[in-house]
Amino acid sequence: QVQLVESGGGLVQPGGSLRLSCAASGSISSVYVMGWYRQAPGKQRELVVTITSGGSTNYADSVRGRFTISRDNKKNTVYLQMISLKPEDTAVYYCNYREVVVGTSYWGQGTQVTVSS
Repeated sequence: QVQLVESGGGLVQPGGSLRLSCAASGSISSVYVMGWYRQAPGKQRELVVTITSGGSTNYADSVRGRFTISRDNKKNTVYLQMISLKPEDTAVYYCNYREVVVGTSYWGQGTQVTVSS
């Protein structure tokens, strides 16, 4: 069982920056994938970025060069640093944790990011 607690969402102007945090607790596997997904109104949930337990990252083309995922293993926390934000980045952002071997997936509650002037 894994619990995910997100924070950092809010309202920001176009071109602004925001940092999201996701703190994980519980039974953390040695082999996993963590990441951020987002869902805009009327659209399906989409990948933003993932990071494996080995450190490999995978970014969506729409955010590459603007968003950066990082982690603090001591705190079991993953971050998403977002810069040069655009109105099309507006969505509910979800933190995800997946155990690779068994395929069990966990989701955070979601945090709203709104990019508007």
